[in-house]
Amino acid sequence: MNKTLSTTLTILAVLALAGIIFFAGGMYARMNTFGPMMSGYGWNNNNAYGPAGMMRNGGMMNDGNMMNGYRYNTTTATPLTIDQTKAAAEKYLANLNDPDLEIDEIMIFDNNGYVIVKETSTGTGAFELLVDPISQLAYPEHGPNMMWNLKYSGLNHQNMMGNGGMMGGGMMMGGYGNTMMLGWDNTTPLDVTTVMTVTPEQAVDYAQKYLDANIAGATTEHPVQFYGYYTLDFEKDGKVAGMLSVNGYSGQVFLHTWHGIFIEEAEYE
Repeated sequence: MNKTLSTTLTILAVLALAGIIFFAGGMYARMNTFGPMMSGYGWNNNNAYGPAGMMRNGGMMNDGNMMNGYRYNTTTATPLTIDQTKAAAEKYLANLNDPDLEIDEIMIFDNNGYVIVKETSTGTGAFELLVDPISQLAYPEHGPNMMWNLKYSGLNHQNMMGNGGMMGGGMMMGGYGNTMMLGWDNTTPLDVTTVMTVTPEQAVDYAQKYLDANIAGATTEHPVQFYGYYTLDFEKDGKVAGMLSVNGYSGQVFLHTWHGIFIEEAEYE
């Protein structure tokens, strides 16, 4: 082998090795970037979606995360008030300029404010909002509100990502109008209707069976119907202890894990 060929092969080998290292480094960075957001979630044996490994022996792990919320907000921010949450939600709705949308209910947790927005013309739930206690800005709730909402999921994605939102540039969700890749249920039809194959009574039954298997002593409340799913609060020891959603076509249960400790609520007519 002449010297020129040997040198050329050596250079190519070095470039190939550098490429492999660069690729591996990029993958490692991605895994560490998205890992905290994506890992540890999946469908469990109770047909429910949520953090894997947090339920044990028919009850909840006492790690300060579930009953007190899976703490995405690790700050010591002062919890919102009803008025602050209402103001943030009203500002969000004003930007939508849709007279058919109004605030139906507000719940305050130590991690965030939660808002149900309904259609005035139908009385059906339109979508769910969260309000950040630090910025006091409202934004579409993640989870079923993004994955299962047949009528407003595109709007939610646009406001979450396309207008300088929390995940700008379409990261993870594929852009406007697409369904979030986590937990998408292929049994959900694409037409928009308030009629679902799972009735409100069945949704309560699915939710209660999940609670019986995972949160001993917890009981469900009446479901709020949205386009494609239901959301229900649940109580334990006479107090609101959390929230979950039930898919209106498959009956799959999704436990909300980001609210924190319940403080107060207000309903609007």
